[in-house]
Amino acid sequence: MRDHIPVVVQGRGRRARRAGLVGVLWAAAELTVTVGVVVLLLVVHQVWWTNRQAVAAAREEVRALERAWGDDPGSGPSPSEPPLDSRPSLSPSPSPFSSASASSSSPSSPAARPAAGPSAVRERAYAVLRIPRLGLVVPVAQGIDKRAVLDKGYVGQYPGTAGPGAQGNFALAGHRNTHGEPFRYVNRLRAGDELIVDMRGRRYTYVVGRTLSETTERDTGVIAPVPRSVVKPGYGYSEPGAYITLTTCTPEYSSKYRLVVWGTLRPGP
Repeated sequence: MRDHIPVVVQGRGRRARRAGLVGVLWAAAELTVTVGVVVLLLVVHQVWWTNRQAVAAAREEVRALERAWGDDPGSGPSPSEPPLDSRPSLSPSPSPFSSASASSSSPSSPAARPAAGPSAVRERAYAVLRIPRLGLVVPVAQGIDKRAVLDKGYVGQYPGTAGPGAQGNFALAGHRNTHGEPFRYVNRLRAGDELIVDMRGRRYTYVVGRTLSETTERDTGVIAPVPRSVVKPGYGYSEPGAYITLTTCTPEYSSKYRLVVWGTLRPGP
């Protein structure tokens, strides 16, 4: 009787291992594609959809303000408005600059006091900022809270800073990217460009004078009553006056530094 010698088929084992490896790689590829699609959708939502929503809401707020004003902004006497408070209680979220170093230099002047009242009132827009060079028309609200103000596509006034047209520094913050990105192109502003602020029955025109392309988020001097960088002392002003300050993040899609644009109030007729 012949002995039966078992035959070992090595090729079949290799094919099984190869098939298993292919399955693992395929599953990994599917997972990578799925994660990529999810990330892409999140980016589209953040960069595109939030912009559409915020821009639409901001435009409607501007229209609502102009309807409430009744006339062309800046024309005629100022009708009575709610009392204004130079010490708003709205607590901003972590922001580009602390408001502690800036205060209104003329608290007794109505134009120097930001809008007040309940938080819902403070979060509503009370003015419109127009920048002809950029084709920008955007509402201005009290405070720089992200959810309540900035993420709506509004520009927010730093608490404690001077109001439009007043002595001191009317300091504003706005997103550069996403949520309406009203300040995306403020880096294109040049000396002599106009920054127009409309309120009920009043119009204030500022003229861009100086810019600071980059400073730290702790450079509180740029929103002081006499704005001057404490990080780069060569930038800013040294004399009291009526100023406007625009601040936003830089470089684009980053919040590492701050970009600053300053202007001075053009004397009225």
